[in-house]
Amino acid sequence: MIDLTSRQLQILKAVIEEYLSTAEPVGSDTLDRKYGLGVSPATIRAEMSYLGEQGYLRQPHTSSGRVPTPAALRLYVNELMTKKDLSVADEVSMKERIWESKNDFHELLREAARVLADRTQSIGIAVTSDHQAYHSGYAYLLNMPEFYDINVTRTVLRLIEETHQLETIFQQKWEDHSIHMIFGDDLGNEYLAPVSIVFTDFHCANTQCSLGVIGSSRVDYSYTIPMLEYMEQLISEIAEE
Repeated sequence: MIDLTSRQLQILKAVIEEYLSTAEPVGSDTLDRKYGLGVSPATIRAEMSYLGEQGYLRQPHTSSGRVPTPAALRLYVNELMTKKDLSVADEVSMKERIWESKNDFHELLREAARVLADRTQSIGIAVTSDHQAYHSGYAYLLNMPEFYDINVTRTVLRLIEETHQLETIFQQKWEDHSIHMIFGDDLGNEYLAPVSIVFTDFHCANTQCSLGVIGSSRVDYSYTIPMLEYMEQLISEIAEE
């Protein structure tokens, strides 16, 4: 990571959180008005320009505002974000939904994908090393402005349908964290640029599994990541009983 000052990190965090909330490029006036950064809009603009030069922000051609790059989102998740604590109600509800499938491991994964889809409003997905894939939540894509582009939606749906492509993606060596984040830029497809895949992989019931969500790069990481961690733990516990 390039060394950034506390002010630059504060500005970057504000840009990311505003973008995750609105899906719109973020300008200095918005940051000044909404985030109380304690510096002038001119100083904010200068710092945003520097963050752009360092590869953390980019400026869409049609806007004066900026959006975070995959590097910025990774920095945010790993260094700046505060994970949300799942409520007891969340944990009980998730366990109740998958408990009935406890005697069939593959049905357990299928139901887990459904739960992840409903909780994240994205596509929930589970893939195993014996070439099984379970996915749910396609309709949620239509609620996200990134997927109003038919080429983006078509590319994502085609990716999901081709199990071997998903296996290839999940089996690559990504960053050394329990939760992996893949962005469209990592996959080299222009239509996947606004897309992210957040997943965890683990060994359970003599099978290597990957469990995650596919959707907008604006997914609520602070909620999705602890939910994936809990779901992995829950599946492992149920499968071992």
